[in-house]
Amino acid sequence: MTFVYNAVLFLHFIGMAMLVGGFLAQMSASPRLVTQWMRDGALTQLVTGLALAGMAGSKVGTEEQFNSSAIGTKLLIALVVAGICLYGQRQEESNQQTFWAAAGALALLNVAVAVFWVATTATG
Repeated sequence: MTFVYNAVLFLHFIGMAMLVGGFLAQMSASPRLVTQWMRDGALTQLVTGLALAGMAGSKVGTEEQFNSSAIGTKLLIALVVAGICLYGQRQEESNQQTFWAAAGALALLNVAVAVFWVATTATG
């Protein structure tokens, strides 16, 4: 079962790369748009994050301590990012920059939560 956990974690990192990479790629664009990469990355992060939380909560494939408050925070941020990406992509191109900025900033915040809150409670 460790292989399945690691495979889902790998996909979670791919989703993060799609989301943050899509955000960074638009920094020099005009207008800045919520791309399909950002949308698909956000949805990948959400689905794989739920799977990882379920496996970690049931102790499948991991020996890390489960921090429900950190995971809940990450889930809330991921839901908001996915919603922003889905809604923002439906807007006219001239109105997408705010959604692009919000989705990118929250995605980076979610990475920071993973590194500084979840990882530190897992290691001690």
